[in-house]
Amino acid sequence: MLENITMIRGVCLCCVVVAVAAMGCGESPGRSTALPETLVTHDVSTAGSSPVADETPDPPRRSSRGPREVTFDDIKLDMEKGTPFTRDLLPKGVTTLAGERIRIRGYILPSFQQRGLTQFVLVRDNQECCFGPGAALHDCIVVRMQQGRTASFSIRPVAVAGTFRIDELRGPDGMHLAIYAMDGEEVK
Repeated sequence: MLENITMIRGVCLCCVVVAVAAMGCGESPGRSTALPETLVTHDVSTAGSSPVADETPDPPRRSSRGPREVTFDDIKLDMEKGTPFTRDLLPKGVTTLAGERIRIRGYILPSFQQRGLTQFVLVRDNQECCFGPGAALHDCIVVRMQQGRTASFSIRPVAVAGTFRIDELRGPDGMHLAIYAMDGEEVK
């Protein structure tokens, strides 16, 4: 099903589905929502002791204080196009980030709501869709803002600080839509 995504005004339909699921379509600003039952999430940051890939990228930079500075290159997976995601594809450098406070720069995926966002999808690049055929799972993060905190949409790059998690988001067909999540503290 996801292989046959159609484009609507330059945004793939799957992007809209995940953005709406992350945002909580129709919810009031500041109100927390759960993902629809048709989407399944599974936190793998503490799951079993499956093997982890040996290749570790350079460790992300940590400033003298505050969250660790991370880029989308730091959370990149070494996987072939079309390969299904499994936990053993996560390099040690990524698994060690689970539960860490990080700051990462990216773009807020446009949604129906512009202000008071309690949830949104942060993507690596605003020029290409991160979902659908050929999309890289490591190029998006589902951000859920902490209680009482919100963000506003911007066409410019933003820096999001919060706690990084490995949290699988699957569509109704069981296919992965995203594997990373953040508990957002601030968006600048």
